[in-house]
Amino acid sequence: MDTRIPELRKARRLSQQELADAVGVTRQTITSLEVGKYTASLVLAYKLARYFGLPIEQVFDFSEVEE
Repeated sequence: MDTRIPELRKARRLSQQELADAVGVTRQTITSLEVGKYTASLVLAYKLARYFGLPIEQVFDFSEVEE
């Protein structure tokens, strides 16, 4: 699943560690999300979207997800 996390994080001049600390995960989790090796849980997706002040759909691209 594609995300806008790297773009949003860089726009706020946040390190991966700073974002991880803000949402309660490890830096490795943020790295994995950014490179597409991990899909966020609904709770984590909500925390990230809320942190950036955006709807989940503006942080994560669901167009590739099958129904």
